[in-house]
Amino acid sequence: MEDWKQYKRGAGGTPGGLGTFIIGLIMTLVGGYLLLNQIHVSSGFFGWRYGFGGVNVSAFGITLLFFLLGVGLIFFDGRSKAGWLLAGGGLLIIIVGVLATLHVYLRTTSLYILLGILVLFVGGLGLMARSLRAVE
Repeated sequence: MEDWKQYKRGAGGTPGGLGTFIIGLIMTLVGGYLLLNQIHVSSGFFGWRYGFGGVNVSAFGITLLFFLLGVGLIFFDGRSKAGWLLAGGGLLIIIVGVLATLHVYLRTTSLYILLGILVLFVGGLGLMARSLRAVE
């Protein structure tokens, strides 16, 4: 009989409600999907700006040069620490540069819709957290 009670436990191994957890999970997934669907992402110029109204200089070419030099050294000698350092560092700087120049905007929507999305998302998180407590 004790073995059966062990399998009857709820979410997280607590005697909380498994149904509450599932409803919260569904609410969170729907709210998260709708929120992410309203976000528009675009990229900007990957470069450095000199001065106040100054000139944009492309940094992508410089980092690509280090990356390609590292790849060339790796193809020449696979054990080249300098090649791995240049290739890895160049790739890391390229990835960070692309991420740093992203522009994230919330698309135009009504406040009513946005509040509905946020209530779904945060309410679902709350239900999932509540289901991990023991039911008294």
